[in-house]
Amino acid sequence: QVQLVESGGGLVQAGGSMTLSCTVSKRIVSRYAMGWFRQASGKEREFVARIRWSSGTTYYSDSVKGRFTISRDYVKNTVYLQMNSLKSEDTAVYYCAAGGGLQLEKSYAYDYWGQGTQVTVSS
Repeated sequence: QVQLVESGGGLVQAGGSMTLSCTVSKRIVSRYAMGWFRQASGKEREFVARIRWSSGTTYYSDSVKGRFTISRDYVKNTVYLQMNSLKSEDTAVYYCAAGGGLQLEKSYAYDYWGQGTQVTVSS
């Protein structure tokens, strides 16, 4: 069973930065991708960013493009989400996920999920 453990959430002021980490318990097969999603209170879970494990190619939602950076450490089995210029609307529970589906901007493409970490941006 693959387990994903997120860390790094907390409270930050608007305009600040924060880095989330997600460590995977087992070596991810090369065809998999890692994604970050978020869910604000009362809203649906939305795609944030994803990275293909083998190639490192990335893709971002329009709402975070230019502010967030997803990366992975192949040796440490860890994926990161560097978040800069944070806004109050970035406040949400952030989830990392691992999956090999075709539509990697959709949550149903992912097989494994972390427990989530709260990010709160104060204005």
